[in-house]
Amino acid sequence: MVEQTDRRFPAREEPHASGEGPESADATDPTAPAAAPAPAVPERTEAELLIAASVLLADAALTAKQSGAELTGALFSWRFGLEALRRPGWALGTAVACAQALTSPSGLGFGANGGLVGELARMAGSMAYRRPAKVAMAVDAFALRIKAAAVGHPNLDSPAARRVTDAMVAGNRLEALRAMRALIELHGVTRALTTISPVIMELLALLGMLDENPVNDDFSWVTLAGGVPTTDPLFGLPSSVLAFLNPGPGRAERTEPDTILAKVLATSDNDIVSYVNDIGALGNHGLVLLRRVACADGAVRHVLLLPGTSFGLLRNNTPQDLVGAFDGLLRTDTTYTRAAKKLLLRAGVPAGSELMIVGHSLGGMTAMNLATDVEVASTYRITHVIAVGSPIDGKRPADHTTQVVSLVNKHDVIPGLDGRGPASPNDIPASWVELGWLDESYDYPLSHAPQAYSDALRGEFTHYREQVNKLISAYDGEVVGNQPYMLRDK
Repeated sequence: MVEQTDRRFPAREEPHASGEGPESADATDPTAPAAAPAPAVPERTEAELLIAASVLLADAALTAKQSGAELTGALFSWRFGLEALRRPGWALGTAVACAQALTSPSGLGFGANGGLVGELARMAGSMAYRRPAKVAMAVDAFALRIKAAAVGHPNLDSPAARRVTDAMVAGNRLEALRAMRALIELHGVTRALTTISPVIMELLALLGMLDENPVNDDFSWVTLAGGVPTTDPLFGLPSSVLAFLNPGPGRAERTEPDTILAKVLATSDNDIVSYVNDIGALGNHGLVLLRRVACADGAVRHVLLLPGTSFGLLRNNTPQDLVGAFDGLLRTDTTYTRAAKKLLLRAGVPAGSELMIVGHSLGGMTAMNLATDVEVASTYRITHVIAVGSPIDGKRPADHTTQVVSLVNKHDVIPGLDGRGPASPNDIPASWVELGWLDESYDYPLSHAPQAYSDALRGEFTHYREQVNKLISAYDGEVVGNQPYMLRDK
């Protein structure tokens, strides 16, 4: 359930009216000490006000949905049927009142849901394009989120982009397709994707909520509530389908670096830019790296580097494929995590060793998935998880002392796939470090590449590089081992 208030939006305090309140008693006493000035209330930005309003609407929509489910359940319960046999007149009046509340435009507006009868009624209403009150409020909440995102992303407020978002809010898919085509003709595919990327989850949620498909609505409601959807937005397929498509037990084999990788690793050290460059050199064909470091304090620590997804094929024989990417987003026990666990065992990393895991994209998701694994967290001391361009915000490490660092280019589509985009009202744990920037040097998908993150951290955002390097300074020392491993599905 989305909370009605958020710590980033402090409530305003209303001043006392003239002659009212505790100060008025001493207002005419010249000997009374002067009252201390009231603390200044921070002004909310336009985006904050829009997000705060969206929270209220989302909460109202979710409450209306729950009310419809409870009313439907009560109306078709066996207790109500039993009472109807005893008091048929009362039961008839109650049934009529409930039906009016569930179907009247001034009530829940066809808000039946939950249970067999409720779900059948909801599906019938969806296919008949009935828009209940809960959906109307949810759509308005998403529309406010889109407006809030446009404050920090001016490209979203251009006429061509507004045509796309307005059509999606109106539920006009044909007009949305025409508008998207016009946006692509105007800016090209990559710039068009970059333009709508800040609100991609909101647009997908609107698509699922306003189409005539009654089985994909869960995606929209989970997104509205700030969760990580476990179904796809088009067909409503559950994440268990991905488990069926990605069943590999995982395998890890030692291998030797090629000439280019060996040259990159020879100059690598404990620096976030260096780690991102190493990940870029590993590529996306199954290679990962385990590093052993003799640290300055005398301890021996390990660093595991995990690259992201290969976009060439839907599936290949490594965990770094598109199926694995969706699986890693929705679940924690994946082929990639199983293969990485076998790598740590095969490498003989001693139990209790301190381990830092750095990953890009799918690699960052897998780093977090490993940190959420109680078995891994109890075997090794996972000190840091550093995710680069990864949607990880919906998951939490098993060890609360694990330092999570998330690096996000706001022109990158992928980090927002966890449902927490720039207009999301949900926050991350206070102990996490999230460093985000708006780098317009690259459009998506180039904005997602490791090189784009490396360039940003070397250039305008070098202060973020220094901040991360300070957090991982315990790993300063001499690299005494760089061992690549090839991960396979089976």
